[in-house]
Amino acid sequence: MSDKVLIIEDEPTLARLVTYNLSQEGYETEVVGNGAEGLHRAVHDDYAVIFLDLMLPGMNGFEVLQKLRQHGVKTPVIILTARNAEEEVVQGLRLGADDYITKPFGVAELLARTSAVLRRSRNDEGKSVVPSGGEKVIALGDLQIFPDKYEVFLNGQWISLRPKEFEVLLYLAERPGIVITRDDLMNVVWGFDYIGGQRTVDVHVSSLRKKLELNQQSVQIESIRGVGYKLIVNRKASAPGR
Repeated sequence: MSDKVLIIEDEPTLARLVTYNLSQEGYETEVVGNGAEGLHRAVHDDYAVIFLDLMLPGMNGFEVLQKLRQHGVKTPVIILTARNAEEEVVQGLRLGADDYITKPFGVAELLARTSAVLRRSRNDEGKSVVPSGGEKVIALGDLQIFPDKYEVFLNGQWISLRPKEFEVLLYLAERPGIVITRDDLMNVVWGFDYIGGQRTVDVHVSSLRKKLELNQQSVQIESIRGVGYKLIVNRKASAPGR
């Protein structure tokens, strides 16, 4: 059974390279050369994965990615970016990209990243988010985490987290006060076969930290320089009047 892949890329040579090599592995590919058409197809059709160039004419890749996630499209997105464009990678991950490939890239890297993203996506889809009668809840200060429902509440208000942000938070919350290395987070949340850099972890933690620290002081993610992160719970901050 083939997987359908959408390639949004305006460089014909690169688009042909990606198309040829994915087709050789049994993927069914579609190519569009501009962001607007790519967005339309991604919203109205089902794809296993989307390859998205960031520097597109008209609607650029950042706009496409942002609108995709706003439309609720959860299809994994691998962004294609120029070498040494770290800011582009960071922005793309913050907008909801699942992985990235820097140009130029080799066939082995292309296939490996495609396969890894698809495995992670299918594992996420297989996780139960249906609440049970005795559902588990993790309560830390003003924070409540419902692992079975992938839901988080802060000061009684629901906060929106991407799946990987939730999984990072859950892993830290199950070990409050314990330093978790970047490698541990990478392996647990993204899997041992993930070939992206630790920058992916830092970007997700940075985004998560901003959402958690909004208008509350009871739960914070502390950076341990050169090592990783730990979740700090200040229980006094969640008990006003004491």
